[in-house]
Amino acid sequence: MQVIAVDAMGGDNAPVEVVKGAVNTSKEINYKIALVGKENIIKEELAKYTYDEDKIFIVNADEVIENCDTPTVAIKKKKNSSMVVGMNMLKKGEASAFVSAGNTGALLTGATLIVGRIKGVERPALGTMLPTEKGFTLLIDAGANVDAKPSYLVQFATMGSVYYENVIGVKEPRVGLVNIGAEPEKGNAVVKETYGLLKEQKNINFIGNVEARDISKGEADVIVCDAFVGNVILKLMEGFSKSLLRIIKKELMANFISKLGAVIASGAFKRVKAYFEYDEVAGAPFLGLKALVVKAHGSSDHKDIRGAILQCSKFIEGDIVNKIAEKLNTPVEEAKE
Repeated sequence: MQVIAVDAMGGDNAPVEVVKGAVNTSKEINYKIALVGKENIIKEELAKYTYDEDKIFIVNADEVIENCDTPTVAIKKKKNSSMVVGMNMLKKGEASAFVSAGNTGALLTGATLIVGRIKGVERPALGTMLPTEKGFTLLIDAGANVDAKPSYLVQFATMGSVYYENVIGVKEPRVGLVNIGAEPEKGNAVVKETYGLLKEQKNINFIGNVEARDISKGEADVIVCDAFVGNVILKLMEGFSKSLLRIIKKELMANFISKLGAVIASGAFKRVKAYFEYDEVAGAPFLGLKALVVKAHGSSDHKDIRGAILQCSKFIEGDIVNKIAEKLNTPVEEAKE
């Protein structure tokens, strides 16, 4: 039985929500879950639950990488941290995937240095699911490469397409390039060159440029950009959705008539709220590595941890590493060298 390692000490709500999420998810998947972190603390949390002891075990790690730690320094100095120990499990083949809600910079740095890239991948990229009117769109890159060459963006498109098809289950997902206009001649030099390269790709379903206002409509299944643009899009959508829900709640509570209307339409409002909740696909996969690393949100609760672990199970079952290697014309036997 393959193993999914989980950083039990990473995130604002660790280890309570992490352990709860892991225990709940262990009942749904046919994988073992390794909780990596301070053994005595994890044992205390596990004692609160009834679970299959054959499916959950502890890997002790006495140190914790904090959010205030400098990423590269922390990875090099805190060798016995839950994050480093977890990623070394991937490197040694002791786990097939790793989930952490801890320090993002340290996780991305460690993933590149410890786990390593698939041969042929120029830069790994962080993907994250955004809710849309039609379901979900994969945004790539969402935080790993602030500056990107056109060749990087082409690879991001390919990796994102493979991931979306095999994890979400959509054949030939529509790939769009984020730009300030739909016309091919729009954008900066990098985007215009990328557009030309993507048009030539035979292994992806490229539909052209996508403007930011069309992302939430679900115009594309995979949207490609550098991490500077991607992170701005991500943070804007997160902030706007929360503000929108707060405004709606405030207006519904404004007077007796609006409160009465809110009661009548409560079912509809719950469905609207559900559009902005995506714990089923929580966590951002770091694509292009020899094994899967998933970055969960720092404020993740047990539902988010569950979603991240479920993504890992689909990634493993979909054999994503080898499929990315194949799409990038890297021989499978060389992909993990």
